[in-house]
Amino acid sequence: MENNPLNHPIEKPASGGPSLRLLGNMEVGSVPILLFVVIAAIVAVSGASGLLPKNMIGGLAIIMTLGFSFAKIGRMIPVIKDIGGPAILCLMVPSVLVYYGLFEEQTMATVHLLMKEANLLYFVIACLVVGSILGMNRTILIQGMIRMFVPLVVGTGTAVLTGLLVGSMFGYSIYHTFFFIIVPIIGGGIGEGILPLSLAYSAILGQTPDVYVAQLAPAAVVGNIFAIICAGVLARIGSRRPSLTGNGMLIRSREDNSLFAQTQGSQQTDFHLMGAGLLMICAFFIVGGLFEKLVHIPGPVLMILAAVFCKYAKLIPSAMEMGAHSCYKFVSAALVWPLMIGLGMLYVPLESVVSVFSVGYVVVCGSVVITMSLSGFFIASRLNMYPIEAAIVTCCHSGLGGTGDVAILSASNRMSLMPFAQIATRIGGASTVIAATLLLGWIM
Repeated sequence: MENNPLNHPIEKPASGGPSLRLLGNMEVGSVPILLFVVIAAIVAVSGASGLLPKNMIGGLAIIMTLGFSFAKIGRMIPVIKDIGGPAILCLMVPSVLVYYGLFEEQTMATVHLLMKEANLLYFVIACLVVGSILGMNRTILIQGMIRMFVPLVVGTGTAVLTGLLVGSMFGYSIYHTFFFIIVPIIGGGIGEGILPLSLAYSAILGQTPDVYVAQLAPAAVVGNIFAIICAGVLARIGSRRPSLTGNGMLIRSREDNSLFAQTQGSQQTDFHLMGAGLLMICAFFIVGGLFEKLVHIPGPVLMILAAVFCKYAKLIPSAMEMGAHSCYKFVSAALVWPLMIGLGMLYVPLESVVSVFSVGYVVVCGSVVITMSLSGFFIASRLNMYPIEAAIVTCCHSGLGGTGDVAILSASNRMSLMPFAQIATRIGGASTVIAATLLLGWIM
């Protein structure tokens, strides 16, 4: 060793080839790769031997290990990395592994406990939505929500017409194309769209709900894949054409955007306030559920509206807003890819996709999603919005609810658009479910 002027020892560079030094500098999810390999081996051996703890710790160990791995691989694969590779791999590879039975029964039970019994999805969505809303500039938030409804309505109308036209070209009836392909895609996801639709279809058409779930889910899954790819492509276009994108800001306004940038730049993560912020996020989620019993509007929609109202009316102290936003930044940085692993394992039924898979089916699904995105892109300039962000938000209407919003925004690196995406998904999805149910009942 040599000594520096401050008498601190300085180690000489370790011997070894360039590849060894490069390997030592690599990270997987901010974890040094050699340490990550050790951790992954521990989790894999525990899972294979049936000794993995069947609790939240075991579930988090599985999804975080796989999430960090597939996200790293997704960023390295040519072409795929430019169209949302991490999101596609984290969502679809676990589904494939489940389809071929490559997970141990206890591993699946552990992830089931975390994702469905503990409901990690709702926790992450609540943190992302409430935290991002309270951390946003209130002027940008309100203007964006008001202006978003126009591209959403136009996009939905054009997507339905395009889907019916393309479906007829491939021999599908208007009835089947609309109720079993288009509606599931824009219905708001599995929990808020497919399941209510299956119950409504069962009551109207007579068969058991699980029959309709198997018929509706594939369209939602395929549509979500197209939405992820569209988001990745849009982000790529934005990087090449900076004039088309606000880099996460929806409205094209110099004054508002400069104010927004100042607000965002001044916000620091405060770990002392994160606990209070997390408690407040939980309170917003519970309030949404309570009011759902009274007004029969989905709880997540009411949670968003409550957060927007409190933000606009300045009812929350700025310190608490900072605490909630700190939770948002932690969750968006650390839990998005692991969450998608759990979603892929439990919420994306690959067998349903395989059973109805055909070229025509995929083309119809793709036409609906692409038309939705293009509508938002081309109408944005008339609404003083950035085309890339408007297209991505509109595209979220064709995703798998909260699952799809996380995947789509992750693929485009636009997680700051989560409040607008949730409005597009929840309100657009709920409106679709209600309209489709009423229309089917009237036809039958």
